[in-house]
Amino acid sequence: MACWLAVAPAPAWAALRLAGLERGPLVQAVAFTPYVAAGSLVPLALALALRRRAAAVVAAVAALALVGVVAPRAVAATQPAAGGPTLRLLTANLFVGKADPARLVELVRSQRVDVLTVQEFTPEIAAALDQLGLATLLPYRELNAEVGTTGSGLYARFPLSEAGFRRNQGFGFSQAYGTLAVPGAPPLRVESAHPAAPYAVKVLPDWWTDLRGQPPATPRGRLSILAGDFNATLDHAPLRELIATGYVDAADAAGAGLAGTWGPYDGDSIPPVTIDHVLADRRIAVRSVAVHALPGSDHRAVLAELRLPDA
Repeated sequence: MACWLAVAPAPAWAALRLAGLERGPLVQAVAFTPYVAAGSLVPLALALALRRRAAAVVAAVAALALVGVVAPRAVAATQPAAGGPTLRLLTANLFVGKADPARLVELVRSQRVDVLTVQEFTPEIAAALDQLGLATLLPYRELNAEVGTTGSGLYARFPLSEAGFRRNQGFGFSQAYGTLAVPGAPPLRVESAHPAAPYAVKVLPDWWTDLRGQPPATPRGRLSILAGDFNATLDHAPLRELIATGYVDAADAAGAGLAGTWGPYDGDSIPPVTIDHVLADRRIAVRSVAVHALPGSDHRAVLAELRLPDA
């Protein structure tokens, strides 16, 4: 009986994850699926050690299912044959404007960033970034700086058109967007994504609404990128549904999909989880993805190097 009690949680979690059944407090729990996948090997080892054949079979199936959905994130995928220019995109949640602006500008400069999307973007940090030279590095922008957590910004090295911002229904987070004119590439729509956070059961309807309200990919139309704090991991069903419209998760495609982007960086005792993403049109090749520390923020910045199709 003790062996079955140890084995039972893994198949239950596997069923929850594979069927996309997260509801209520399970929405938060599902974010930690990579840790559960690693832990699922322990009851398997226990069942094998105790020679409990039936329990070992159940534990093995559950472990294979969980590891099977998580492990591919650490393996680079085959990329499309995009022959256009390279684009380096950085996204960062600025934690109510508390992130270190000098570090952010240094990242833009040292990493040769072409596009920057920011969330929780306040008037104070907007001014500080320009004083530190961001306006020279990325002169084209669509900014909606607001007091609190709802502001959003899009900066670019190349001209923007059809720019603006929209507001999510949940917490009222805004999302700046624009169409980028990169020489040698088709028009590219970029949006700074920031759906509501599932921090309590009472706000889960906002989380679902905002994620399902994100712009779908248009694989037969204009190229599109969503980059930002999605408040969801690849183990959350609504994010997977969004990706299935024709995006790829850049970190997943580059084999960097297990790099944490939120959790312990402001002192919280939370294991890192991956809720900041760059979702790129599946016609765009992903060359690399890296996360960078951003002092003052509870998130890490995500840098994606992409190869666009040619014009």
